[in-house]
Amino acid sequence: MKVAVVGATGLVGSTMLKILAERNFPVTELIPVASPKSVGTMVSFNGQEYPVVSADTAISMKPALALFSAGGALSLELAPQFAAIGCRVVDNSSAWRMNKDIKLVVPEVNGHVLTANDLIIANPNCSTIQMVMVLAPIHKHYGIKRVVVSTYQSVSGTGQKAVKELMDQRAGRKEHQVYPHQIDLNVLPHIDVFQDNGYTKEEMKMALETCKIMGDDAIRVTATTVRVPVIGGHSESVNIELSKDFHESDIKELLSNQSGVVVVDNPAMNGYPMPIDAEGKDEVFVGRIRRDYSNPNTLNCWIVSDNLRKGAATNAVQIAKLLHNNGWI
Repeated sequence: MKVAVVGATGLVGSTMLKILAERNFPVTELIPVASPKSVGTMVSFNGQEYPVVSADTAISMKPALALFSAGGALSLELAPQFAAIGCRVVDNSSAWRMNKDIKLVVPEVNGHVLTANDLIIANPNCSTIQMVMVLAPIHKHYGIKRVVVSTYQSVSGTGQKAVKELMDQRAGRKEHQVYPHQIDLNVLPHIDVFQDNGYTKEEMKMALETCKIMGDDAIRVTATTVRVPVIGGHSESVNIELSKDFHESDIKELLSNQSGVVVVDNPAMNGYPMPIDAEGKDEVFVGRIRRDYSNPNTLNCWIVSDNLRKGAATNAVQIAKLLHNNGWI
């Protein structure tokens, strides 16, 4: 199977290559695609070297699958061109997520919505993915009325330049070009651009994408998204109002049985999820599960995941695996 990775030299693209190899995805020929300045450089995959090519060259090579992580503008331009040759596209940008004709998929939650007709498939926002992994089983059993989430998102979510900026500042070089303010020893309540309603685009993504993935527009979601000086791994404080009462032990058992979710909840032994422990792992970790004493039928929890893996690359490869298992690629 010919597989193109568009944005192969970026943080998410390189992680996609790693996960394709780890999961023994049946790649017979890799087609790495990147910006014109990277064309001709070599990318390693499964012990072989492959030259980076342009998007036009990649399309002419007729891949069966293209994993995109190259930004929204390029996705809007190029994804239809790949789809026009019958190539399945899994896109990691926000370009297609809220398009009513495009499926927005987290395989463990709504993988069943995929069909043979889906040529472009959207990969959700990193913070949304880890949250709905926890929300989905709870919603199925109890019904979710409202979600209030505050995120603590690592700099790798912005890309390689942001990681370098944090480390440069930590080394005493205080210039900032990626973020509007210093990120080292600081917290920025600002991810993506501000909208007219006072929320950022990232905050609105979490609200809108959650309802689409869960298939329920009645769920009310409000978010505050925050950038923190952590290299990898996103964390979330999530308050969930349910339609009926619950026992905390039942919630923990429910989540323990959810594929891809690991419960880490032992406060007496300082056991709770942390980004430093989630780094390099594909699971979503949840802990600090407790009743909200200020509101009926409501619980709090703390969710952590590696944003480059399950929050992006792993989820995309899982979608590709579903397509392959169904015989569509």
